[in-house]
Amino acid sequence: MSVVHRLTAGWLVDHLSFINQCGYEICDSFAHPGVVTPSTSVTSAEDSHSISTFAATPSSSNGLHPGDAIEAEGKRAKMRYVFREEFFDISEPHIAAAPEEQLCQGCPEVSLTEIKASSNTEEYQGGAKSDIGNSLATARKKRKRRYVFNQGELDALEYHSKVRKLIWEGTLHLVQEGLKSGFLHHTTAKLSCRKNNVPHHIACGLAELCEMAKQLPAGNGSDHQAVGVLEETSSAEQDLLSCVMENNSNHAKIIVLMGQKYLVPPKSSFLLSDISYLQPLLNYKKKYDVIVIDPPWENKSVKRSNRYSHLSSWQIKQIPVPALAAPDCLVVMWVTNRQKHLRFVKDELYPHWSVKTLAEWHWVKITTAGEFVLPLDSLHKKPYEVLVLGRVQGDVKEALRKSEGVLPIPEHQLIVSIPCSLHSHKPPLAAVLAEFIKPDVECLELFARNLQPGWTSWGNEVLKFQHIDYFTLLQNEN
Repeated sequence: MSVVHRLTAGWLVDHLSFINQCGYEICDSFAHPGVVTPSTSVTSAEDSHSISTFAATPSSSNGLHPGDAIEAEGKRAKMRYVFREEFFDISEPHIAAAPEEQLCQGCPEVSLTEIKASSNTEEYQGGAKSDIGNSLATARKKRKRRYVFNQGELDALEYHSKVRKLIWEGTLHLVQEGLKSGFLHHTTAKLSCRKNNVPHHIACGLAELCEMAKQLPAGNGSDHQAVGVLEETSSAEQDLLSCVMENNSNHAKIIVLMGQKYLVPPKSSFLLSDISYLQPLLNYKKKYDVIVIDPPWENKSVKRSNRYSHLSSWQIKQIPVPALAAPDCLVVMWVTNRQKHLRFVKDELYPHWSVKTLAEWHWVKITTAGEFVLPLDSLHKKPYEVLVLGRVQGDVKEALRKSEGVLPIPEHQLIVSIPCSLHSHKPPLAAVLAEFIKPDVECLELFARNLQPGWTSWGNEVLKFQHIDYFTLLQNEN
């Protein structure tokens, strides 16, 4: 189970376990003795040669290497993939908290004034420094002492002072349970940092591919084919970019885009497109009972880095949630810690979509030893992110939900987990939302970067974390 512990405060979640329970088992075509068996692929005509290449990466656990033959004596060969564990080797905080700020010391009562004062004397973090480095650190500390908070930062500090105790105490209880059960553990030695071992070619430009797709011939509106089914034969890349693709089988499949291979879990569907090409999702003619949204919020650092696109508040309002939502749909929005965005969602965006705000939850990021990945009172970045939950206003009454075994949404809950070191790889919400929705409902994730069984996913990087190099071939079975 991806939920390790459930307490009144929330959940301790095993993100890695969730990924590996998605069923990344590939059933190959019938093999012949002594013949290399290719992986099932959906590929373009230009990449048709890749059908006869290995999809697996070398695995130290089973000794398989490219070029090894898989013998199946006429049986259907199976290969199982697991997500690479090193992406969850967060054994130490990114920035260590002072001893009195650590979870094991209990929750110190800190006022808003004290948080502001402590942020002004925050010490420069780092290892051994040269004299120049020490001078730089001293200069930075001096600058911090003269720091004047702007209104946005004051708003963020005020919000933090309100939720701080809930986050501290709830996380402490969940961490204690995790340590008792052995899921979390105090490490005595550093784990090696292996996240940089991933080849650079994983950044293969899905967003750029969506831009290129705009030059493809347009379909005839609602007459255009809305659904494509992943088969065991090749399919044109144009199809993958112009309709919702479904994997209706009970096993995973591999698709190839621009020479890159991606794993698609069973019983999942996706649309790879950007916000200007949502019509295939609307043509899919499904109404969703759960919609999770993780938009690329606009902020100064994103603008400066120019690493990925962002949307303005006006653009986010154009997302056709009312057209996609079923009556009484549960809407979950990931929001940055910037108060401007939080107010926009609650006061403007949700009312625009006829969604009533019900709750604010927090995702808290911890290490394998149960420490916050960042000091809780850090001025710059917090070890938590916000989720705003609401329901589409309709005719379904609370009493009807209770009769169907659906619990009311709690005002505040924590989702505590070891974060993935890959940027923007959010924890799964399917398991934690299960008690608040009916079984077997239709679920949609917007701006998704990975796929889930039983969910429809949309985004211009919807396959990003499905790249096969994020996985290891664990074993093959006949």
